[in-house]
Amino acid sequence: MPNHVCMGALLQCSFGVAPSSMVVLPANKMLTSFVPAANIMDYKPMVNIMPFGMCTSPSNPVVASATAAALGVLTPMPCIPNTTTPWSPGAPTMMLANQPALDDTSILNCMWGGVIKVNFAGQATEQIP
Repeated sequence: MPNHVCMGALLQCSFGVAPSSMVVLPANKMLTSFVPAANIMDYKPMVNIMPFGMCTSPSNPVVASATAAALGVLTPMPCIPNTTTPWSPGAPTMMLANQPALDDTSILNCMWGGVIKVNFAGQATEQIP
């Protein structure tokens, strides 16, 4: 069974060069393993989703510009996540603040083409059926 994602979960973007830690605000008013629990609506860039070091996506305008300036040599630039849709699919069997809870098998898409996955849910004791 998948684990419930919470504050401090370790995330990785397919175009990022470093992992990032998820921030979950206590607005959902539910804890898992004594830290704020996440639902699928915890996807906001620079609020819940922090940068992944450098971005290597050619779809990112900043990376494309730097690559063009380097005569076509891929030039990573600082990551600024651009997530516009909620996590998918979530855990519809458990509702948290009227939204499906977030489990560690869900994914999040970045506008620059990256796929963000959960490497570690932040806790390993509470699972979602």
